[in-house]
Amino acid sequence: MGFEFGTVLVFAIVAVGFALGGITASRLVGPKIPNPEKSTIYECGERPVGVAWFNFNPRFYLVALVFVIFEVDIALTFPVVAVYREWAAAADPTFAWVAFVELFLFTAILVVGLVWVWGHGDLEWVKNLGAASYEAPASGAGREPRKAA
Repeated sequence: MGFEFGTVLVFAIVAVGFALGGITASRLVGPKIPNPEKSTIYECGERPVGVAWFNFNPRFYLVALVFVIFEVDIALTFPVVAVYREWAAAADPTFAWVAFVELFLFTAILVVGLVWVWGHGDLEWVKNLGAASYEAPASGAGREPRKAA
């Protein structure tokens, strides 16, 4: 029993050692000739235009996060569903019921979270500001109102 865990431990140590050895070798052997061109921000081969700090729409992250959560749900549910018929046919069918209840609760919690996010309008791509809408200021002195085209 301990030998199997020892094999896994040796494999993990070799893997970490291989990664650290590669990083150390590249630091020792790699060229170290700094210049301003190398110090610029790399943006897929394009020269950067403007500043890198700008407001990014966080809805991209929210939609991606919801996608990843449900992908993990599928990844964890599929293996159980694949062997569920064998568990139900086994001598003790209570194991199948326990697995079914656990899968149902797991998925139900995720669906409740999805309904909550959807109910708060966080999945809407274009959000309404509601009561805090912006009103255009009245035309000031010396200004002429715009004419309809």
